[in-house]
Amino acid sequence: MKRFGAILLVILVYSAIVFYFGWSVHAWLETFIPVNKWFFGVVWGLIGYAILIARIDHRLRLFNIIGSYWMIIMQYGIILFPIGTIVTWIFPSQLRWIGWMILAVFLFILMIGTYNAFTPVVRDLSIKMTKKDAKLDKLKVVVASDFHLGLLSNKAHLKRFVKKANEEHPDLILLVGDLVDDDPIWFVKNGMSEVMKQLDSTYGVYGVLGNHEYYGKKIPLLVEEMEASNVHMLLDETILLADSLYLTGREDLTNKKRKQLSGLAPEKRNLPWFVMDHTPSNLLIPEKEGVDFHVSGHTHRGQMWPNHIFTRKIFELDYGYKQKGSLHAIVSSGFGFWGPPIRLGSQSELWVVNIKLEDVKA
Repeated sequence: MKRFGAILLVILVYSAIVFYFGWSVHAWLETFIPVNKWFFGVVWGLIGYAILIARIDHRLRLFNIIGSYWMIIMQYGIILFPIGTIVTWIFPSQLRWIGWMILAVFLFILMIGTYNAFTPVVRDLSIKMTKKDAKLDKLKVVVASDFHLGLLSNKAHLKRFVKKANEEHPDLILLVGDLVDDDPIWFVKNGMSEVMKQLDSTYGVYGVLGNHEYYGKKIPLLVEEMEASNVHMLLDETILLADSLYLTGREDLTNKKRKQLSGLAPEKRNLPWFVMDHTPSNLLIPEKEGVDFHVSGHTHRGQMWPNHIFTRKIFELDYGYKQKGSLHAIVSSGFGFWGPPIRLGSQSELWVVNIKLEDVKA
């Protein structure tokens, strides 16, 4: 009963916000031309609830796209619309110009955010770790996460990743979860597998599941598609690579039955141990277990300012690189995006990590 009450409250609050935004936009449009309020109300309602309508059937792709852009209005409208209302109370005759200024801010946000989302950058990092019994002296690793491949983070965006990754001539490519946006259907329908197959590295391409693969509830199909794309999925599994390192891929934290990290540890600790875990929930555990290199994503670095304030509070490391003893940890903001195809305060990225393996005496 409490859950039902909470859901009802959320719906009422959300509906009130949608109505308030619509009322404000209608009042502004009326300064130019008469607008039928009933027709406008229906159209505005479809826009405001598009993200929910899209979940009825994947064929309602237009509503999925509209809903994604609507999230930008929700994120920044909470700030901009009340400011506009207050200024209009003070200067009621200036409603038309106040509306234009708010629209200009939205367009600026959209322009900068779109650039940041679709213009990925390469983050370079050089680290050193103990060689132990590894046969290799160095290793170049490409790390990327949170592609959310689907309608907006699309085939063209995946091509950008493949191009940038292959230009680095990596020894190893690690894809750290949320590879598709819930349902892999658009990955399949749009032939993204053929693009993913073009990734080239010396010792292979490996991936893990993220929370959104679980939301989509089509994990077997996703794993099948990734394996066909030459992305080897590690689901609570540890493998040996090039007689030089152990690589572990963890199930996402969403899976309450996933194995403990200690249960995935290699029997022999004579080689560096790399771990992929989509959600950077607790770095104390990999540090304690003796992990050498730990990579995650999930946080998007908040994706849209000022959401990074919350991710910083939730995670010990919500973005970037951190060394804890012998543990080297990276959290990427992601190559794609969830929902709105914009980034503010973050940028689509991949990491290129040059690892130098040194003898203990070095």
